Amino acid sequence: MREVGKMQPYQQQFLELAVRRQVLRFGEFTLKSGRISPYFFNAGLFDDGESLNQVSEAYAARILDCGVAFDMLFGPAYKGLPLATGAAIALARQGRNVPVAFNRKEAKSHGEGGSLIGAPVRGRVMIIDDVITAGTAIRESIDIIRAQGAEVAGIVIALDRQEKGKLSALSASQEIEQEFGFPVYSIVSLGELLAFAEHRAELAQHRQALQNYRDHYGV
Repeated sequence: MREVGKMQPYQQQFLELAVRRQVLRFGEFTLKSGRISPYFFNAGLFDDGESLNQVSEAYAARILDCGVAFDMLFGPAYKGLPLATGAAIALARQGRNVPVAFNRKEAKSHGEGGSLIGAPVRGRVMIIDDVITAGTAIRESIDIIRAQGAEVAGIVIALDRQEKGKLSALSASQEIEQEFGFPVYSIVSLGELLAFAEHRAELAQHRQALQNYRDHYGV
């Protein structure tokens, strides 16, 4: 299959997987914001070894592609746990072995205790998550990382919806970048999804709705 525009192979493969596994669905979906979206993304449906392996490879490729120096990965509870773990494994396969850590939603009072699992949080930390909506989990992660004396190198997410907030002209990713001063990267964005849909006959019926949504809410 030919490459779509300037999209990297890992981006096209990620979108093909997301559509095949119905992680990325098309139709009419009511979001928490009340908006009616022509698409919906649920990373929780990457739910077996094969799909998680492919997603992990995509995360690793994007992490290396962004060119940002980092020392370890951090996965916010809960969806970030398998994503950060998988990305660390995929990076190790490419010769880059880095520590990984996660947080618990609630601190553990027995056993090893505490709110963190995995490696000590040190140095420059790359946060791995699925999407940024309200940004609550990301902000919690930033606080945790900084409380350990480490710094956030950047954030890598699966999909950037590239749409403005209800009360802001900025997207959720742009708000994080503006507030904290570090970059947010995505494996794919709405722009790449539109480019992908242009070359997929089975998505022809959804192209105009996607474009209309971007024209109305896009940043």
